[in-house]
Amino acid sequence: MKAFFEGIQYLFVDILFAPMDLMRKLELSNWWAANLLNWIFIIICCGATYYWIKELKKHKDSGEDSQDTTAHSFLK
Repeated sequence: MKAFFEGIQYLFVDILFAPMDLMRKLELSNWWAANLLNWIFIIICCGATYYWIKELKKHKDSGEDSQDTTAHSFLK
């Protein structure tokens, strides 16, 4: 049973967290390069938020959006 848990430890510590160790070492020399992945995710989220708000406005302008408070039976 001990070998099973050591195998899980090896998987996570030595294999799956290896990229995080590399980023930690990279941060000491170049902060921007170490956080490039974070900036990419921020840009993707900003783009998705912009698209979602644009679609909401399009539905509201076309009259498809129902703002009736009695839309659900439990709100009556």
